[in-house]
Amino acid sequence: MKSVVIIVMGVSGSGKSTVASQLSSALGVSFIDGDNLHPRANVEKMATGTPLTDDDRFPWLQQIAQTAANYTQRGLSAVIVCSALKRAYRDIIRHACDNCVFLFLDGDRALLAKRMQNREGHFMKVDMLDSQLATLERPQDDEKDVISMPVTLTPEEIVTQTVTLLAQ
Repeated sequence: MKSVVIIVMGVSGSGKSTVASQLSSALGVSFIDGDNLHPRANVEKMATGTPLTDDDRFPWLQQIAQTAANYTQRGLSAVIVCSALKRAYRDIIRHACDNCVFLFLDGDRALLAKRMQNREGHFMKVDMLDSQLATLERPQDDEKDVISMPVTLTPEEIVTQTVTLLAQ
């Protein structure tokens, strides 16, 4: 497989971390949880239920983009979790990384909220879902580097289908 960074994207509760972890294992590549790249101030802000602004997100997106670029520049592959909710956010990553693919985990609000309510110990609270959905700019047809998968599939099904598509 040519070096590639797969950005597993979507709103909170879509299963990004679960899918990304399984995908990295299936591909035998590094897994990076983008939440760990957030500045501490962002984590604290989200933990209080305060939505991030674009100014808050910019240093985080730059860190995600630089991390992705570091992998492909060294001829390595990785899977990175990053919500990448707006096209402009995806573009920041695209401009830094010469071979990125976005895996968009798409689901409806009711299912996402239910999943979030069943999680324990996560800083992102269910009341933040509406702000994420309002921020979300669904990938458009001209974003040829995006694979969309419905979250109604199991993580294993998403991984299997993604691996197949990446091999084409």
